[in-house]
Amino acid sequence: MRNEIAIKTPTIIIDEGRARRNIAVMQHKAITQGIKFRPHFKTHQSVFIGKWYQEAGVRAITVSSVKMANYFANNDWKDILIAFPVNLREIAEIKALASRVRLGLLIDHPDVAEALSLETDLQADIWIKIDTGMKRAGIHWEDKTMQLLLARFVSNCSHLDLRGLLTHAGQTYHAATAREIISLYTESVKRINDCRHNLEIELGQTIAVSVGDTPGCWLVEDLGAVDEVRPGNFIFFDAMMRQLGVCRDEEIALWVDCPVISKYDDRQEILIHGGSVHLSKEMIESHSPNHFGFAVIESQGGNWQIREDNYVRSLSQEHGIVKVDSETYKKIRIGDVISIIPVHSCLVVSALGRYLTTDGKWIEAKISL
Repeated sequence: MRNEIAIKTPTIIIDEGRARRNIAVMQHKAITQGIKFRPHFKTHQSVFIGKWYQEAGVRAITVSSVKMANYFANNDWKDILIAFPVNLREIAEIKALASRVRLGLLIDHPDVAEALSLETDLQADIWIKIDTGMKRAGIHWEDKTMQLLLARFVSNCSHLDLRGLLTHAGQTYHAATAREIISLYTESVKRINDCRHNLEIELGQTIAVSVGDTPGCWLVEDLGAVDEVRPGNFIFFDAMMRQLGVCRDEEIALWVDCPVISKYDDRQEILIHGGSVHLSKEMIESHSPNHFGFAVIESQGGNWQIREDNYVRSLSQEHGIVKVDSETYKKIRIGDVISIIPVHSCLVVSALGRYLTTDGKWIEAKISL
């Protein structure tokens, strides 16, 4: 087990066994349904954790930036999709990257397609982003005219390969129940397949479909008529996934150990070194009251004992105020370490940049991407 004496500032702790089991579950689901598993690496951002995926048989990945793509390309990953719309100011870096890996690019506007068409020395797979309900990026799923215009334009470029349509059903993160998540995922798959079928008829070619969101991909038994899935958060999960009913407590593989700085008897609250720069400002609003993560006690055997009344009440830059039950309050001493299950594990990794495993190993992560 890890040595808590080594923890002097907020530190990410991960349970390697749990993380590997989560990878195995998602990989098995995809393989048995004949679907390509292209996990999103923005969650862990670590070449060392990437090896756990390689050992599970994963050969294709998703990233969220050109810098992240370069980081993993430098560490033996050869099939990389950047699931963020092309930033034309990075075209030189994109071309250099595409010269050494199979690179997938995401577009949702004719101006970007036209700019890429002029880069005749750029060889890349092109995915058209479809908005199936999240309302963040992409062509609306009902706008068949724009989808066809963009698809035809890409198809007429000899150096660009129209791979298919891509969506992220992020609306599942705002669902109230697990049943609603499954319904939203199913609806999203139906909508993007409606787009696919229209393009296949118009273009006379096969169009692939790529989907990705942890809540839907983890909860549904049948992933549906899709060619690849791109979940990322599932490797660690977090307080949000628990609140949504996506994961069980024993599947949560990441938390943040924070030093206890002070205690306040009059309001039964604890001050920790762990603020917004460590835990982010992501909030769970469906919990009463709203909070910034669960404070937890680890029992013998490493099983979580999560109580709804133990939570991070407020955050400032370096400070965190933790509300706990009276029994826990009496046990905790100044100088102890308290574990926080963050609301969003991806943001915590970006903020802190390295991990300590439960068996005492340090693992570096790529940050500032």
